[in-house]
Amino acid sequence: MTPAIKQLELNKIDYQLHEYSHQPGVESYGIEAANSLNLSAKQVFKTLIVADKNGQFYVGVVPVSGTLDLKKMAKALSVKGLVLSDSKKAQNATGYIIGGISPLGQKRQLKTVIDQSAFDFSNIYISAGKRGLDLSLSPFDLQQQTNAISADIAAG
Repeated sequence: MTPAIKQLELNKIDYQLHEYSHQPGVESYGIEAANSLNLSAKQVFKTLIVADKNGQFYVGVVPVSGTLDLKKMAKALSVKGLVLSDSKKAQNATGYIIGGISPLGQKRQLKTVIDQSAFDFSNIYISAGKRGLDLSLSPFDLQQQTNAISADIAAG
């Protein structure tokens, strides 16, 4: 049981687990999840860690069909100069490995922004905290569990 699943269980949040066979060397973990689970890449969301110039980390949750627009993310957070965090720092900040970073159950809950397109779906798919394991839940439950804000932060 991952920390993400523990958080949902503890708070009695409805979710479903979806396991698939992760293939080493894959370039996009999110696209792999969407393809493996036969889902639209617009309904599967990736968790990206960004940092400001002061080293403060933030979480962006965007569809795997696109990318994170750093300028839009910075505007949503009212900060300047966001950059994608490198893998090692992202792993240290969240307690998860790359390809398995979940917006839930992080070592310390980082300020989170969920792309507004998530709310077009009754359920979205996110990492459950390890490669090859996603979970589906209501975007409203995700927002409540992460204390996230919603904004247009995706590109593409």
